[in-house]
Amino acid sequence: MSTSSASERPEQAPVEVDDYLSWLVAERGRSPNTVAAYRRDLSGYCNWLAVKRKSPATVSAAEIDAFVQSRRRDAAPSSVARQMAAIRNLHRFMVAEGLRKDDPTADVDGVRVPAGIPKPLSEEDVGRLIDAVVGEDALALRDRALLELLYATGARISEICGLSIGDLDLESGMVRLYGKGSKERLVPVGSCARRAVDRWLESGRDDLVPVRWSRRGDAEAVFLDRRGQRLSRQAAWAVVVRHGERAGLKGHLSPHVLRHSCATHMLDHGADLRIVQEMLGHASISTTQVYTRVSQEKLFEQYREAHPRARLTRGR
Repeated sequence: MSTSSASERPEQAPVEVDDYLSWLVAERGRSPNTVAAYRRDLSGYCNWLAVKRKSPATVSAAEIDAFVQSRRRDAAPSSVARQMAAIRNLHRFMVAEGLRKDDPTADVDGVRVPAGIPKPLSEEDVGRLIDAVVGEDALALRDRALLELLYATGARISEICGLSIGDLDLESGMVRLYGKGSKERLVPVGSCARRAVDRWLESGRDDLVPVRWSRRGDAEAVFLDRRGQRLSRQAAWAVVVRHGERAGLKGHLSPHVLRHSCATHMLDHGADLRIVQEMLGHASISTTQVYTRVSQEKLFEQYREAHPRARLTRGR
């Protein structure tokens, strides 16, 4: 049985996995989406172990290494690395809880993922994207406010879709975001985004308000869809892609690209790395440092173009 077929027919999870997932919710405050992702990764692992007549309590380092090698044949390095991270965390939990004396993942090599440098939009392209929203109807006002706010705050799409009206303080230019693990942070909002959001709330949102709210919490949502429900991540993603195509922007465009663009442009204009880290809600500054590579590449490119001796090749 292949790894993929095993993961498609998940069996009941071992009790250690259920305990670990419950711990993630109760002790670490992980979101339902995060826990669901861990469950999928660990289900594939446990199903593979079941075929080998093994379990997380009895598996050896050699067998985990064999699992990793089998996954390498079927999945991208990033997917294997993510699944391996879930497996390592499970076994560390088991050791900490006395469910196993040793950690079999300690001697298993990590999965190398090729470093991907974010490809941000240029500042001009961000302007083109926002200008591609045509009209003054409710949906146009919503889409313009959504794009402006994504770029202004560098927020994740889930954070923007989860916004409630009480999270906005447009007078002082601040927004409260709830990131991974429900961690709260305050992020400034620039004048362009403030104007766009204010216009949406004042002149557009009421047109999408339904006669009766279908779900609790929708009445407080900042962004609504055509049916008067809280805008979903998939629908917000489609807004970005649709207007990107209209603006003639080539390549892969997503809400995350706007997050990349916000961080890169701030660093280009002299923002402190720690400030950008706090604004984006990164737990580690090493995550934020990837954006400095983008800025350095731009610096080197401009240096080569502008410095009179950067491209000269002369003999001594």
